[in-house]
Amino acid sequence: MKREAGTGEAVARGVVTRTGVLPDTSAPGAAYDVAVVGAGVVGCALARELARHSLRVALVEASGDVGDGTSKANTAILHTGFDAVPGSLEARLVRDGWHRLGAYAEETGIPVEPLGALLVAWDEEQWAALPHLAEKAVRNGHRTTRLIGADELRSREPHLGAGALGALEVPGESVICPWTTTLAYATQAVRSGVDLHLDCPVEKARPGAPHRLITRRGVLRARYVVNACGLHADEFDAHFDRRDFTVTPRRGQLIVFDKFARGLVRHILLPVPGRLGKGVLVAPTVYGNVMLGPTAEDLDDKTATGSTAEGLSSLRAQGRRILPALLDEEVTAVYAGLRAATEHDDFQVTAHPGLRYVTVGGIRSTGLTASLALAAHVVELLAEEGLELGAARTLAPVRMPNLGEAFPRPYRDAELIARDPEFGSIVCPCERVTRGEIRDALASTIPPSTLDGLRRRTRARGGRCQGFSCGATVRAMFEEARP
Repeated sequence: MKREAGTGEAVARGVVTRTGVLPDTSAPGAAYDVAVVGAGVVGCALARELARHSLRVALVEASGDVGDGTSKANTAILHTGFDAVPGSLEARLVRDGWHRLGAYAEETGIPVEPLGALLVAWDEEQWAALPHLAEKAVRNGHRTTRLIGADELRSREPHLGAGALGALEVPGESVICPWTTTLAYATQAVRSGVDLHLDCPVEKARPGAPHRLITRRGVLRARYVVNACGLHADEFDAHFDRRDFTVTPRRGQLIVFDKFARGLVRHILLPVPGRLGKGVLVAPTVYGNVMLGPTAEDLDDKTATGSTAEGLSSLRAQGRRILPALLDEEVTAVYAGLRAATEHDDFQVTAHPGLRYVTVGGIRSTGLTASLALAAHVVELLAEEGLELGAARTLAPVRMPNLGEAFPRPYRDAELIARDPEFGSIVCPCERVTRGEIRDALASTIPPSTLDGLRRRTRARGGRCQGFSCGATVRAMFEEARP
């Protein structure tokens, strides 16, 4: 592979392929050391972690972009793990991942806002549950929660609906950009030697020495395989004769309100958790909006990402109780994501002895926070299964474009504009996205294959007019940059 200068040593430059035949891995010694199937936030984090070692790694994704499934449609919260099941793998990895991702975000420019959370009690039963949640937080290593009464809660959140009895304050809960996080992992992995194969669904897997992954673009061989397939993890497990869990897609619908609503809320407003998850919350986003959701609907269809009138009506009813003034604000967008729920209460991360195969399943909304810790854990499992990691390598440095409103944006940077006037030319007026940002995204290590992918890299077409003003210009730039 081609080499380029890294930080402290040479690192291997990987490749990104979307079309054409896969590289020939049939010759002796030509197989990948590890193939990671699924380029969501966990798969990309794992590929990045494997790139630290002298291994030949493939990251294989069915869609045309990284983070194009569950990872692109979540509540975008960097969780402390205060309310995880004590002693569970999820609790340990979320706690570890919170520290890891916080440091990584600062290093790479991923926008994070540490707002803190308020777990609001609306009735006596919920108020009585808060001390138990505080005790659970202590068991999870989070010792800074505290109960606050109705008066302090009202002073902290003056627009809160009537009737709240108090709250559990949870410092450390933050909002983050999930799009930039996944893309940062994948970009660093590719720059450090990982081969990323997009538009490459695996139709069959034939265990062996090496394993053979049958894709639409040819056969890929690998000594070790990691299943990071998210919603389809149980289906992929079946190729290796594993049936340890069943994924039930759990739809979460969300409403995104306009930036004029941002002054209505100062914290992440959480409900007291229920059986199906953390429930409906109100939270600012790093993009300057306010989000309401998600619902929690167990479905049979793993492609059912559409919003429903019933779901949105339910959200509005709950939102009116939490933050009544929010419902008077304009809606920018609605969307829905599917979480990979299983019959188990914990992450399903398993190394299968003798198979040279690891499953990373049942990763729900906390997977974003836990992603780097999950990656480190899986590499340990692979090593225990016999993978020789080889010499350590230094990862190629990565600095991501900022999409967050709490941090400097290019259109306000006079020095940057003086050096490159394209950053002073606004294409998307709603989100203040410049021609320079779009140009750079289209020429990046992993360029977008769709306009939605470009939106996740720049915010273009993501504002209140949803592309009515800028759509034609953005599309023209996108089409011009396509090979």
